[in-house]
Amino acid sequence: MGQFLQGAISFVPTLLIAIVVFGALIFIHELGHFLTAKWSGIKVNEFSIGMGPKLWGWQKGETLYALRLLPIGGYVSMEGEDEESDEPRAFQRAAVWKRIIVTAAGAVMNLVLGFIVLVIVVCLQGQIVSRTIYGFQENAASQQCGLQQGDTIVAVNGRRCYIANDISYELARSANGTADLTVERDGETVQLEDVRFNSYTLNGQQQSGLDFIVYGLPLSPVAVLKEAAAWTMSYARLVVLSFADLVTGRIPVTDLSGPVGIVQTIGQVSTLGLESLFLLVALITVNLGVFNLLPVPALDGGRLVFLILEAIRRKPVPQKFEIAVNAAGFMLLIGLMLFATFNDITRLIA
Repeated sequence: MGQFLQGAISFVPTLLIAIVVFGALIFIHELGHFLTAKWSGIKVNEFSIGMGPKLWGWQKGETLYALRLLPIGGYVSMEGEDEESDEPRAFQRAAVWKRIIVTAAGAVMNLVLGFIVLVIVVCLQGQIVSRTIYGFQENAASQQCGLQQGDTIVAVNGRRCYIANDISYELARSANGTADLTVERDGETVQLEDVRFNSYTLNGQQQSGLDFIVYGLPLSPVAVLKEAAAWTMSYARLVVLSFADLVTGRIPVTDLSGPVGIVQTIGQVSTLGLESLFLLVALITVNLGVFNLLPVPALDGGRLVFLILEAIRRKPVPQKFEIAVNAAGFMLLIGLMLFATFNDITRLIA
């Protein structure tokens, strides 16, 4: 019993950090919807952080500002968004281009926040880790395969590398420990096929790792902004690739993580320092932005599909059909979240 209480007490700081992180990301997302809705003249009935029973509420004008019990999401309730309404300022009565902006604004805000956090991370690092090779480890296999000092790695297996971490990630995705590299050498593009890297043993399994060292570049305002943008692009693509790997079965669904797993990861990373925590926050907020833009019913991306169809057809999709599709998508997402949470709990007690 004593060990249980001690564990519960030690978990409290992690939970508080996670609530602050989730709350900030949710707030930024919903703020995007809220501000663009107000700008568009759409009536906003409620701005809520959290889901479930209301803990606190404040009515100002036509909008209720609420804090709810479960810190797993939030919403901006706009008049006529999910129901028919005769209100002149209803969501469905706004110009379609305005509704597209309002719908996309939450995800865009998450991406902008990710970029800002990554600017801070790059500054904390003190230098920019380049993709240009400075030197090799002793008996480096990649050097024997034709990689040279001064080469800048542009792509691995045909996939562009935005940041140095992309090289390691793409190598980890390679099935046989070899990769085709595209490098810039003396101003020319050079293709290197079947490049091998030195291997090492991790948890009893043979892994391939980078066997070279890259240059560190000095910070400057332009370089910091470019590197933060490259990190943002890399994280956004990582989300898409991970989703594709999950759909194709490359990643088993048992690896899917939910809120419990994210809280646990935040707790572990927060002990490693501010830089590591900021990197995780950036990954989560970019994840939220990109995931919400996927063309999945109930997500912002699914709603954007209907709005784009309306813009093309010059007439809206029947609202009852759209509401039914989004409701079905919402139930599927809830089921997916419950499954991911079950995975998290199973891993905790295993």
